[in-house]
Order: sequence, then C-alpha cells, then structure tokens
Amino acid sequence: MLSLSLTKSGGGLQVLCLGAHSDDIEIGCSGTVLTLLEARSDVEVTWVVFSAEGRREDEALRSADRLLAAAGSRSVVLKPFRDGFFPFQGAEIKESFEDLKDKVSPDVILTHHRGDLHQDHRMISDLTWNTFRDHMILEYEIPKYDGDLVSPNVYVPLTESVCRRKIENLLETFSTQKGRSWFSEDLFRSLMRLRGMESRAPEGLAEGFHSRKVVLG
Repeated sequence: MLSLSLTKSGGGLQVLCLGAHSDDIEIGCSGTVLTLLEARSDVEVTWVVFSAEGRREDEALRSADRLLAAAGSRSVVLKPFRDGFFPFQGAEIKESFEDLKDKVSPDVILTHHRGDLHQDHRMISDLTWNTFRDHMILEYEIPKYDGDLVSPNVYVPLTESVCRRKIENLLETFSTQKGRSWFSEDLFRSLMRLRGMESRAPEGLAEGFHSRKVVLG
C-alpha cells in the first residue's frame, strides 16, 4: 500500500473544512484535522458550516474552538441556511462559495462525499468541486440511516488518543443530538475501527475519504 503525506515543505499548510451542518466536519474528518495539528504548528484552518443557528450555532463555535486550539491560525465561518432545504437555496449557497473562493486558496479541502444521500451534504460536495477546480479535495463519510457508505480509497491513520478526543468532543459538545439513537460512541468508534482494519493502520484506527482526482508530481 502506497503512503503519501498531506504535509508539504515550506510555508503553512492551508486546510479548508466544509460542512453542511454543525457536527458534520466533526463526524467526518475531525480526527484527520487533529492529526494534522499534532504533526505541525503552522496549519491554517478555515472552517465553514453552512447551517448553524440557535443552539446549533453555539455548539459549532464551541466545537471549533476545542478542535482548532493548536492551529497556527483559524477562521470559523457559520452560515444561516435552513437545514434540509439546501437544494432550494442553491443560488445563495453558490454565492457563499464564490465569496469563499476569493478569500482562500487551500492546499487541501475536506468536504462531503458526492455519493452522500443527504441532499444538503451532496450539494456542498457538488459546489466544492464546481468552485475549487485546481485543489486537492478529499470527501469524508458520514454514517446514517440511508445506508450510503461505500469503500473509501484514501485513509488517514489515527492514534487512540486522537480517536478518543474526537469522540469526546462529539458527545460532550453536541447536546442537541443526544436523543438520536445513532449518535453514540460505539458507532463513531466502529467506523474508525473498520477503516483502520482496511488500511492496516498502526493503532487499528483511521478515517476514510474519497478522492476522485489526484496528480502525482
């Protein structure tokens, strides 16, 4: 299995994290973000959540503050788009992406998987590719009732410590989701354990991503 690095030499590493809802980035790729922040001190993170209002806004801000404490710099952007209605707000969301494109040129983008059956997730993925055409894009996965998980082709190994921090942040920060039967430690850990087994990760834990275009130089 070929191993490649997300890090680069010279200058800060710019990472753009995109999530439709206030816990999506945390579920899909916060272990990878924490791993990058542990590896180097000059990571610049732009963290964008497109639907975060009321208590969900407070949770998003608190979570980003916890996860990005070690970032070299960070920018947290919260949008007020209506949960579940993204396809009907397409023009406004597209304008947000155009504004974002003028402000950041990231080395790597973490976004939703295009095959995700949640309409909000899928729209964010489509607009990511539509907007950032010359960037490295990794699509994260989110388990859900729809049963839309498919085999990833990119893996980021995680340590037990990072895995534990990811799960603790999810359970301690997102109190609005505690009533959901799937929002549990065993579900989050089981997916990381499965991806860790598939990738032969040193500590048996990993996050999986989908990459549809990679240029090796």
